[in-house]
Amino acid sequence: MAKTVGLLVMAYGTPYKESDIEAYYTDIRHGKKPTEAELQDLKDRYKFIGGLSPLAGTTNRQAEALCSELNNQYTDVEFKLYIGLKHIHPFIEDAVKAMNKEGIDEAVTVVLAPHYSSFSVGSYNKRAQEEADKYGITLNHVEHYYQQPKFIQYWTEKVNETLEQIPKEEHDETVLVVSAHSLPKGLIEKNNDPYPNELHDTAELLKAKSNITHVAEGWQSEGNTGTPWLGPDVQDLTRNLFEKYNYKNFIYTPVGFVCEHLEVLYDNDYECKIICDELGVNYFRPAMPNTDSLFIGAIVDEIKNVY
Repeated sequence: MAKTVGLLVMAYGTPYKESDIEAYYTDIRHGKKPTEAELQDLKDRYKFIGGLSPLAGTTNRQAEALCSELNNQYTDVEFKLYIGLKHIHPFIEDAVKAMNKEGIDEAVTVVLAPHYSSFSVGSYNKRAQEEADKYGITLNHVEHYYQQPKFIQYWTEKVNETLEQIPKEEHDETVLVVSAHSLPKGLIEKNNDPYPNELHDTAELLKAKSNITHVAEGWQSEGNTGTPWLGPDVQDLTRNLFEKYNYKNFIYTPVGFVCEHLEVLYDNDYECKIICDELGVNYFRPAMPNTDSLFIGAIVDEIKNVY
């Protein structure tokens, strides 16, 4: 009989309904309630992208697709899916408790974020590990999968498909903006965190594998903490690249994210597009991985390295 192993898929989480927004935002802010103005600003952003983020549904579909593909590929184990979220129920700890309740003594964990940072993936793993230690559950953590050939292939294909929409004679006037979620600069430097290098590696791999000539790296969606975050921000970068090189076409690949959600639908499709419109240049943003078989396959291949 196949052994049952837990598959703990962890993600950021998003409000399920408007009444969740305040509690969710308070959790992100480490228990500090937002002001009315801050809360309204977030509500307005959600309203702009259609009411709420599609993230919750996509996270579930990605997790289910991953579990299903693992069960296709592993014959000696049966993976059982658990979803744990960072800022809203079911929290990471709830998922580990559920595993214990159902007699799971070993699990593989993966975060729906391709690059490792001690502040993102590392913090999810730590929370899961601390809870698992209470019950003696063994966890095998996936730390990143951006370097997996199928992940790079997914984005390479998307870049090439986008280039096909641009006249050949304009390819030299086209730039690829590769980005991920910004993080506090001081903490990254103090910890010698691999995160910026992993984004750089991704950009280099896309440049080498795709038909793009010009590539720039940027950061987006930084928090409002009053301290410096990793830069340049993609909006500033767009202006700078235009001023310096006069590019006509901007292709945005927010490779640090894995699906369409607030940071992509608002920060890219609205904020970056406004700047492109203002500069009179073309804005392109290929589809995010979501449940694409290459993306799911990349995570499966990385899981095979740890389990």
